[in-house]
Amino acid sequence: MKTWMRRKRRTVTTKRAIPVVLACLLCSHLLLAAKDQPLQKHYGLIFGTAYGPDDRPVYGATIQIHPAGKKHPSWELVSDHRGEFAQRVPPGPADYVVSGAAEIAPAPNGSPQAHKKKRIKSEATVHIEKEERQDISLHLSE
Repeated sequence: MKTWMRRKRRTVTTKRAIPVVLACLLCSHLLLAAKDQPLQKHYGLIFGTAYGPDDRPVYGATIQIHPAGKKHPSWELVSDHRGEFAQRVPPGPADYVVSGAAEIAPAPNGSPQAHKKKRIKSEATVHIEKEERQDISLHLSE
């Protein structure tokens, strides 16, 4: 192949590649600029701990959260090994009803009924004013 044809092919390819490279650089610059902006939080947080009758954290307690005035739960959670749970909610002002329930096996004390599990439950109301965190504790009892 003649040298002048090779040169022409290279210049055509280079001319096509330059806009593509410039577009990639522009996109990467815009993505980096977007990452520098702080992320805005638009939620409230309900953070709580479920405690049993012996004032120890309860693992596996079922937590239901719903806005006051509604009957059906909007969120269902399960407490972790430390008895803790957390749920993001829309920023207030709003009231939420947090109810918890669990089944525990009482300590054996020699009675024949000791092997039956007991159902414990509790309920609390939480007020979220704005984008804030509310800490609560649920003391589950019979």
